[in-house]
Amino acid sequence: MMLTGRCYCGALRYRAHSEIKARIQCCCRECQYISGGNPNLIVVLDANGLHYKTGTPKQFTRPDLPAPVTREFCPDCGTHLLTRSPRMPGLVLVKVGTLDTPSLFGSPDVVIFTCDRQTFHHVPADVPAYERRATPSGAAAPQQ
Repeated sequence: MMLTGRCYCGALRYRAHSEIKARIQCCCRECQYISGGNPNLIVVLDANGLHYKTGTPKQFTRPDLPAPVTREFCPDCGTHLLTRSPRMPGLVLVKVGTLDTPSLFGSPDVVIFTCDRQTFHHVPADVPAYERRATPSGAAAPQQ
């Protein structure tokens, strides 16, 4: 599958040749900061299949965390495009709003970090939801 996307101003454009590994709705407090208050909608893709066609993203990694993620965003307009996590080597977490065709998201496979959910966040009733991370066994994993 070929996915394409960009930042708001168009300075950064990417192409990803990867099947969607997972569709996630994340309600964590960090995602609320990045999104302006809502959960983040994320597609998980193979990292080696994603390439920037135009522009170079700026990166941010919090220095005060033991295993921080690295966020990539447009240095011009500030759009957050993706996250690279040491917990998910070989994968990237692409923000659905940056996809040229965000409707490919459909609905989430899982909702995570409901412990940080706000009353105005919608969690679909038919989707598995976890207070923290979901593990392959389906049990909730401890928060970082």
